[in-house]
Amino acid sequence: MCIRDRYLDRLKKYGPPLKCVVTLTEELALSQAKRADEELAQGIYRGPLHGIPWGAKDLLATKGIRTTWGATPYKDQVFQINASVVDRLEKAGAVLVAKLSMGALAMGDVWFGGKTKNPWNPKQGSSGSSAGSAAATAAGLVGFSIGTETWGSIVSPSTRCQVSGFRPTYGRVSRYGAMALSWSMDKIGPISRTVEDCLLVFSTIYGPDGKDLSVVDVPLQWDPTLDVQSLKIGYLKKEFEHDYPGQQIHLQALETLRSLGVELIPVKLPDFPVNALSFILDAEAAAAFDELTRSNQDDLLVRQGEGAWPNIFRQARFIPAVEYIQANRFRYQLMSKMAELFKKIDVYVAPSFSEQNLLLTNLTGHPAVVVPTGFTDKGKPTSLTFTSNIFQDEKALLVAILFQEATKYHHHHPDLTVLEKRTSSPQKEMN
Repeated sequence: MCIRDRYLDRLKKYGPPLKCVVTLTEELALSQAKRADEELAQGIYRGPLHGIPWGAKDLLATKGIRTTWGATPYKDQVFQINASVVDRLEKAGAVLVAKLSMGALAMGDVWFGGKTKNPWNPKQGSSGSSAGSAAATAAGLVGFSIGTETWGSIVSPSTRCQVSGFRPTYGRVSRYGAMALSWSMDKIGPISRTVEDCLLVFSTIYGPDGKDLSVVDVPLQWDPTLDVQSLKIGYLKKEFEHDYPGQQIHLQALETLRSLGVELIPVKLPDFPVNALSFILDAEAAAAFDELTRSNQDDLLVRQGEGAWPNIFRQARFIPAVEYIQANRFRYQLMSKMAELFKKIDVYVAPSFSEQNLLLTNLTGHPAVVVPTGFTDKGKPTSLTFTSNIFQDEKALLVAILFQEATKYHHHHPDLTVLEKRTSSPQKEMN
């Protein structure tokens, strides 16, 4: 059995109980895999992703294949274009095997097909909104996947599912052909088992395409010979000091970094009321889905609670334009304060649960690399996030890779045998 058949078989077997697959792109996958085989046989090598099966978060347009955005109003939506990321991965020879689940309109892990499960604990959701991307990667259903983040949608499911995730600097990867949620906060990035694989995928998808004009032409300056001891690496001291589940794991992780010759510098984030700026996302999301709200089609969304999109969209209509503008002026001040911080350090590390750090860096557009660090005694998943300066993604990636190579967390795999009783009719559930 060839590798592509093994992946398709695993998707058919484990995709339904995990509820992580919206559409199995079998016909396209077999066609792309055949082309890859023929090219490789002829000595044509497109790069390290040539022939590698991957999955796309179902907000990336795929020509002639439905792109549902995880939401009932769009479950039959089909575009006649590919997202730029999809085109670039196809050009690199990667094989698209599935469109993966996402929380409806990029919130949480609940979509019109149900709640996407965590392969480590199927009684638990995989978190979101890149729910299917993280779950499928952790379960070995794809070689890598593409997710998106506006406020934690790569960091959170990567932590829950114990995979590596990378959120690039805002403006490094084209969002052409991707569902818009927040024009000033949306970012596209890879999810894989290792940070090194995330780097390989990023090196394929970054850079301008002439379609998303927010993308900046900044070269990828990867230097694997760079001495980590030459970098100034900080850590959010306060975040590591208070008692929390996983604290001992993270304190040991800091010792692992020190064993690499790193002198950790205690730092703190700007003293800033970050949560007061969170409505920027609400306002932009309400604008993106204004027609959905006006047509009352938002009533079809699965989640209708107080904190769900339908009510957020309606409430956001009462945000004064003046307040939205003032919030973005404060956001600029926050960016300036972060620029001052990065004059002192190159990278800083933080527990991934830090909501202050997560929202702050999504507002400022800083890159983040998520690295799994295992589970607490009570089974709670833990991870660390490495953050570097704007357009210096390579530094965070390098430190994260070196840390990961010094640990073994990424070698662990979930036991999927508990899912095997729930695979009676896979095709019916996926189509």
